[in-house]
Amino acid sequence: MNPTELLAAHIRQKLVLTPDELAELLAQFKPRLIKKRQLLIQPGFVATSRSFVVQGALHAYLVDAAGRERTIQLAIDDWWITDYNSYIYQQPATMFVAALEDSHVLQLDHAAELRLKAAGHGFETFFRQLAERAAAYQQRRVIAGFMQTAEQRYDDLLAHYPRLAQRIPLRVLASYLNMTPEFLSKIRHNKLNNR
Repeated sequence: MNPTELLAAHIRQKLVLTPDELAELLAQFKPRLIKKRQLLIQPGFVATSRSFVVQGALHAYLVDAAGRERTIQLAIDDWWITDYNSYIYQQPATMFVAALEDSHVLQLDHAAELRLKAAGHGFETFFRQLAERAAAYQQRRVIAGFMQTAEQRYDDLLAHYPRLAQRIPLRVLASYLNMTPEFLSKIRHNKLNNR
C-alpha cells in the first residue's frame, strides 16, 4: 500500500467521508522522509505541521535542567506526532520532535488544516476526534504516572502498545515511562526470568 492509501485507510477507520472529501483531505498532505536523529521540530520555532507516521518511529521530548531527555510522546506507524501546543496555538515550540529511525511521514500544514475545518463538518469532526483521543491518552498517562508503579506502567504499555516495546530504544522507552534505563532493563530481565 502506498503512503496515501495508508493514510486513507487510517481516516476511513475513524470517519465516513465522501470520495471527494477524502480526496480533498489527502491532497493537503505532503510526503517527507526523515533520517534517524533528524529534527522535525525544535524549541523556539513554531510547529507549522502535524505528521502522520507512514513508517518509522519518532519521539517528542524535552531536555531538563540536568541535560536529560524527557520523552513526552512516541509515534510509530499509523500514529500522529507534533508539538501540539505549538501547532494548535502557532507559538514557539517547547519540545523537540526527532526521528528514532529513518521514517516516512505525511505532513499537514496548520493553515491547510484550518481551511479544511472551515470547509466542512466532516473535516472538523475528524480533527476534533484526533484531539479528543490525544487528550484522553495524555490524561491516562498522567494518572498512571501518579498511581502505578514503574513495573505496572511497563506492563500497561506492553498490554496496550506491544509494538512500542519492540521498536523504541530502551533509553527512550525508559524516559517515556519515567524511569532510568537501568531500572527498565532490570524489569525486563525479571520478566524474562519469571516466564
